[in-house]
Parts: sequence; C-alpha cells; structure tokens
Amino acid sequence: MVCKKGFTLVELLLVVIILAALAAMIVPRLTGRSKQAKIAIAKADVTSNIPSALDLYELDIGRYPDSLDALSANPGGLENWNGPYIKRKPIDPWGNKYVYKYPSTHGKDYDLYSLGPDGQESSDDITNWKE
Repeated sequence: MVCKKGFTLVELLLVVIILAALAAMIVPRLTGRSKQAKIAIAKADVTSNIPSALDLYELDIGRYPDSLDALSANPGGLENWNGPYIKRKPIDPWGNKYVYKYPSTHGKDYDLYSLGPDGQESSDDITNWKE
C-alpha cells in the first residue's frame, strides 16, 4: 500500500482562495482602527493626561506653566517644583508637539490641543475647549 503525503495543487489553491476571502472581509474593518486609536489617544491626552499634570504643577507652584516643558524639567528658580509631573514628552500620536497656550483664549485656564492628522490648524484639531 502506497501512502501519498502532501497536498494537491487544487487543495493548495482552495486554501489560498479561502484565506484571500477572509482577508478581504477582515482587512477593511481593521484599517480604520489605527486612525480611531490615534484620535482616542490624543483626546485622552488633551482632556485628561496632560491636564492632570498641569493641575499638579499649578497646585505646587500656584500658577500654570508658561510651556509644557516645565512639566518634565524644572524651568529654574521654582522652589516648590515637585516634578517631573509627566513621564513622557507631550507629543501627539502623529509625532507633533501638543500646542499649549497660557492664558487661554477660549475661556479655560489654558488652551491645549493637537493639530491632528494633518499637522496644521484646521477642523480636525483635538482641543480641550470643544467636545
């Protein structure tokens, strides 16, 4: 009795077709996830993570910093500075620095925003003053 081991060309083609069909259904669903995840990270940074560090700084110093750099290194001459208040540099998911302006021009304590995917001030910016 002869025992054949291996697959025929038809069997291999059938497996490739099935895998391609599965990929055609799954890949389109996952491609938008990366963009959504980056937006969610930027929103969390702008509305929670960085503001928490800014509030701690304000509690220690008595005012908000002039720049976000003061959250990671003492800008000098600040006796009550108990930082670093933030572990990583405040860079958005697209590799740009978050924009921070103190005092605010939008009725908040400060303006904090990401320039979004296009890296320019536009309607896709993620800000702390609009929901």
